[in-house]
Amino acid sequence: MKSKQERGLRELYDDDPERADAIVFGRRTERGRRGFLKSAGLGAMAAAVGGAIPFARNLPGGIIPAAMAQEMAMIDGKGPITVLGDRPLNAETPAHLLDDAVTPNSLHFVRNNGLVPDMATNMDANAWSLTIDGEVHNPMTITLGDLKGKFDTVTAQLQVECGGNGRAGFNPPAGGNQWTVGAIGCAEYAGVRMRDVLNAAGLKDSAIYTGYHGNDVHLSGDTTKDVISRGAPIWKMMDPSTILAFEMNGEPLPALHGYPVRIVCPGWPGSTSGKWVRRIWVRDQVHDGAKMTGTSYRTPVYGVEPGAEIPDEDWGIIQSMPVKSIISFPEDGATLPVGERTVEVRGHAWAGDNDVTSMEISIDFGATWTAAELDPPANPYAWQNWRTHVRFPTKGYYEVWARATDQTGVGQPFAVAWNSKGYLNNQMHRVAVHVAA
Repeated sequence: MKSKQERGLRELYDDDPERADAIVFGRRTERGRRGFLKSAGLGAMAAAVGGAIPFARNLPGGIIPAAMAQEMAMIDGKGPITVLGDRPLNAETPAHLLDDAVTPNSLHFVRNNGLVPDMATNMDANAWSLTIDGEVHNPMTITLGDLKGKFDTVTAQLQVECGGNGRAGFNPPAGGNQWTVGAIGCAEYAGVRMRDVLNAAGLKDSAIYTGYHGNDVHLSGDTTKDVISRGAPIWKMMDPSTILAFEMNGEPLPALHGYPVRIVCPGWPGSTSGKWVRRIWVRDQVHDGAKMTGTSYRTPVYGVEPGAEIPDEDWGIIQSMPVKSIISFPEDGATLPVGERTVEVRGHAWAGDNDVTSMEISIDFGATWTAAELDPPANPYAWQNWRTHVRFPTKGYYEVWARATDQTGVGQPFAVAWNSKGYLNNQMHRVAVHVAA
């Protein structure tokens, strides 16, 4: 299986707007025109999206209509989950398939850095053990039986999101997997609290950080190399919602999701939720393992202009993920049946370490906003389900925009600050809807 990253629509318009118009509309534009995104007429835009645009006067200049935005990241992938690459395997779920309140295992995104270990594919839990060492009084090695038999088991719905979710929306483009909005999932995990295990090992006063090591295999095949070895501050590991999980939605962890045991560090980038974990090294310093230094999973500590080169020391480690939401129904590009102008709009919202306190919808390109019904989280760090009914005033092309606001008053922006790694894109999700009559 091969993945293919095409040239993005926005990149094409920036570089050669006249050629872009020729591709989009099947013709060259008049001499000197700056392209569809700069000055397209309403008629041409309506033709491109397949119908009249009732609120066209509110459409921000330079924006690609949602009906066309999917062309920004055309990935060669088959089936209900979109494959971005197969070595290592990375795949995301289209937003309309994330409609379940709890994400099924089969529809949860996959983010790997190396190869799945044989132990996981063979479902051989007897070959697994976990060592806790470093800044502890009682270094220990425990088995899966020890975890289940010596510590209390807890169950919770926990959201895990890739730090690069939304990377395909950055302009200029950022390198890496071109995730759109589907590198997020909220499954129900069972396991033991990380703090219970660390307390059993006896943390020293010098303990400030953890580093994990997994059984996944480096792409080179060299078993002495760590694929990825990240960590988190002790205070985050002691959060009762941070767990060592051995079940996902009532079943043993799937091989792709870390069988037999993984860390779930909810609300933080998924890279802190190490899979196939075999060692937790308690440190007296910030962990410096593979993909923990330099610019890996870091963003500039100050605003930067697109394309700017930032010194390594000016990049800060990503911790809590930003407030975000998705529309899971209707599907992007949906056409309502003839005679119907009302539809339920629903989805999910989450905010890293925080709760979401309000959810709003717009159908007129952000000119006005309407509150949606928002459920509380099922438990800390579960995403929150929301819904509302929308009535469209006339036939034509519409976009439904969604924005969430968290308990600190921070809401989703229309556009986000650029960074060359493509992290933390939490711009508002929008889907196209065609009203037939």
